[in-house]
Amino acid sequence: MISIVRRPWLMAGIVTILFFLAGCGLFADKDLIADRYAEAHLTNNNELQFRFKIQDKLLQGQDMYKIRILIHNPKLAEALGTEEIIYGEEQVVNGEFLEVKKKGDNYISMEPLPLLLDLHIAELEKMIAAENAVSIELYNEEQVFGRAYLTNFSSSM
Repeated sequence: MISIVRRPWLMAGIVTILFFLAGCGLFADKDLIADRYAEAHLTNNNELQFRFKIQDKLLQGQDMYKIRILIHNPKLAEALGTEEIIYGEEQVVNGEFLEVKKKGDNYISMEPLPLLLDLHIAELEKMIAAENAVSIELYNEEQVFGRAYLTNFSSSM
């Protein structure tokens, strides 16, 4: 048996691997969004709308940010016609960032996106609530400072 005490490089390697594995858990950062205010909503017009509230504590110390919605489920991405949505795309195309509101909520209610495929409500709910089909990412020029899955689904139909 190899003694870890006699092999400091082995201990350093193990600590590095454990640190890396712990960092992979960043993607499941539930503190990014207030879960009770976050949902994918199916409208009466067969459109999907993403709504969520960004936690104020995550934005402390930040002045500007961008929001990216990632669609991980291939069927849902096909239905939406994209795998990635940048919130406030007009500003982002011009290289601008969204400003952090100093007072009030950072509640985002995106424009509804028409579904190009006819998906059953139960199928949509399963994709979003159980299969982690949609994630939200907050970032600026230097770093990604928050990621979370959007797992609530509602429907007007």
